[in-house]
Amino acid sequence: MSGKAELTINFIVVGGGIAGLACAIALRRVGHHVIVLEQYSDADVLKMSHGGIRLPPNVSKVLFHWGLEHELRKLSITSSAMEVEIYETGEFIGTHRWEEEVLRVTGGDFLFLHHVGLRQVLYNAAIAAGAEVRTGTTVTSVSGEGPRVTLASGETLLADVIVGADGCSSVVQQAIVGRNVSAAAPYQSLFYNTTVPGALMRADPQLAPFFKEPVETMFVWLGNNRSAVAFRMGGKDEFALHLWVPPRQKGLSDDDCWGGGLDLKEMRRQLGECEPRLLKMTKLAATPARVQVKMVPPIEDWVDEHGRMVIMGEAAHPLPAGSLQGGAMAVEDAAVFARLFSHLRDKDQISTFLHAFQDLREDRCASVVHTEQCNLYFQMMPAGPQQEQRDQDMRAKTAQGESVFGGGEASEQWEQLKELWGYDAEDEADDWWVKWGLLRERAKQRSLDMEAEMNTTRLSCLHLRA
Repeated sequence: MSGKAELTINFIVVGGGIAGLACAIALRRVGHHVIVLEQYSDADVLKMSHGGIRLPPNVSKVLFHWGLEHELRKLSITSSAMEVEIYETGEFIGTHRWEEEVLRVTGGDFLFLHHVGLRQVLYNAAIAAGAEVRTGTTVTSVSGEGPRVTLASGETLLADVIVGADGCSSVVQQAIVGRNVSAAAPYQSLFYNTTVPGALMRADPQLAPFFKEPVETMFVWLGNNRSAVAFRMGGKDEFALHLWVPPRQKGLSDDDCWGGGLDLKEMRRQLGECEPRLLKMTKLAATPARVQVKMVPPIEDWVDEHGRMVIMGEAAHPLPAGSLQGGAMAVEDAAVFARLFSHLRDKDQISTFLHAFQDLREDRCASVVHTEQCNLYFQMMPAGPQQEQRDQDMRAKTAQGESVFGGGEASEQWEQLKELWGYDAEDEADDWWVKWGLLRERAKQRSLDMEAEMNTTRLSCLHLRA
């Protein structure tokens, strides 16, 4: 268990998704009081928490450290490999296996599970830790002056700190920045998220081999402005299917759609030319969710002018829809944030800790967002010389018995993975405290001591004059 804060304060977390619930768990671990406000009801959340999610090692190790490993293992599978194919033809390009040494050094596993399963684990953990979670509660406005939150019911809630973990169209983000940053960004593709029943896939001779790999494998299709990812999930017997397709196709809608209402035929019409197995999977799939994929520019201010409101997760650093690191960055945010506030001794430190949170996370998140944008471009690379060279290089590595992402750049890749997956969120916060936080506290104490000494001297002088 993390060390408890000397001074415990009241937090209101706006948003009850992965970011908000992770934040609540982390803050309760260090003793603070937390209320989570989620606008959707429990039933709505179940509809919207659709499809599969991938948890890379840098986030699974955080959740394990929080005591959630047993529950996550029951609902997930551990993946060890990736298989790459061509979207239009199904041509096998090659495989990549994560070496045991990589996973051992980074301290986590690749877990595949249902999004709703992950949220339920986090919800149960937040409640068990003592957080109050209110669903079906709409926030209409927030202010760092107070700080206060106003609800649609007319109720006003007061806190010491307001955390915006309410996604891309964040109410807290808009209060800090003055506009909806994500809404203003153009979208470049569409992301579909759905599931396919395992029993139906095993009954089809073309799809059954997906279940017969020697190790649990994620399948990636590289296409001309299109891409797909599929993987088996733990818990319920289903395959996750993620699709990225071009926007603005004639006669088809591009609007975001969560919680049902989408026509499967519309999704299939947007597939374009694709290999038979992908087409079959979409015919067997459940009703999908659809999201516009945006490349949102960095948000400069995560903290409000009063130093009492902050944003995190997608509200602070939006990633392209379907990114591997989407949930991971939110959990890392929560771990760093709570670790900083484990050192709270005085309310005067609140603003310092909020700004330290942004300083600690900004470069890390910007780097990951850039990596995810590059990965998506790699997957959806338009047909042409660059795409042909990509495919030729991967075919050559496979012919030589190498990993498609290995070869001569293996050493460089290892260093990149070590940095990405080996990141320790709580250590980052502790390092800041040792290097800067304690120095600031000591400097502040010296200033107070000097002021007290000067006041004593002035009093002495006044007594002498008297």
